[in-house]
Amino acid sequence: MESHRAKSKGQRAYDATGRQERARQQREVALDHARRLFLDQGYVATTVESIAHAAGVSAATVYKTYGGKAGLVRELCERALTGEGPVPAETRSDALRAATEARAVIDGWGTLAAEVSPRISPLLLLLRSAGETDGEAAALRVELDDTRLMRMADNAQYFVEGGHLRSGVTADEARDVLWLCTSPELYELLVLQRGWSATRFGAFVADVIAGALL
Repeated sequence: MESHRAKSKGQRAYDATGRQERARQQREVALDHARRLFLDQGYVATTVESIAHAAGVSAATVYKTYGGKAGLVRELCERALTGEGPVPAETRSDALRAATEARAVIDGWGTLAAEVSPRISPLLLLLRSAGETDGEAAALRVELDDTRLMRMADNAQYFVEGGHLRSGVTADEARDVLWLCTSPELYELLVLQRGWSATRFGAFVADVIAGALL
């Protein structure tokens, strides 16, 4: 009897793990289709129903999981900011500040910009366009911009605390230069409009930061 109970408990635990993995995979598939449809068709033209149909789930499931289109884009942005690999890009960015050589830190940030910008910038530009007619999209873009500004203010403190800033450059100016260099608009101009590679873009970002701040 005890053996049968233990087996049943083990089977239930196994089933729960399997359900969680299937649910995770389902969420990833829905996000993949959402990104493709948003970027191909635009925010306004893309419906939750079309995303659900492409992902093979119900619209109710998408609404329950993400709350609608703005929630989907929020999740897509969070996923984009993790970059490639198991360690999130922001975590790797923070770890770079342990280096004492400011130029080495900046070069590392440039490498991360080359990795993350192609993932996040198209989504932020999508929100910029959608925000002209959609209040939720506009609010999300403002929120994400504010969050990025606060993060750049935190990064600017690295230069202040290490005594790396060139004479006359303030912490606020350093924050604003970093904010500019991580803006989707800069990526749009150089990569999407002028055809620069992501690698060249990242190197340019590093050179601008170093030239403006060090």
